[in-house]
Amino acid sequence: MIKVSDIAKKKVVELMTEDGFNPQVDFVRVGVKSGGCSGLSYDLKFDKENQNEDKVFEDNGVKIIVDKKSFLYLVGTTLEYSGGLNGTGFVFNNPNAQRTCGCGESFSL
Repeated sequence: MIKVSDIAKKKVVELMTEDGFNPQVDFVRVGVKSGGCSGLSYDLKFDKENQNEDKVFEDNGVKIIVDKKSFLYLVGTTLEYSGGLNGTGFVFNNPNAQRTCGCGESFSL
């Protein structure tokens, strides 16, 4: 399961609405792809449909879909949002990551 912090929920709802998505029925698609300075990087986008093998979760009123392969890397992750001095954006608090890069956008196991 993937959790969503209160601050991340607020930002997800705001951005989804701005992009023409309905936060009550549409999804946040979270995934992992090869790349980044640590080997794997996070991918986040909005989606209106889930695929057959997607895992579907809902936490804090946010509907999340994760493809089967990415799910293995993301179990237990919390999606957070940071607006601090190091930049603004979504942050993945992933207990499975053994190493992360300085910007927090990539990780390795």
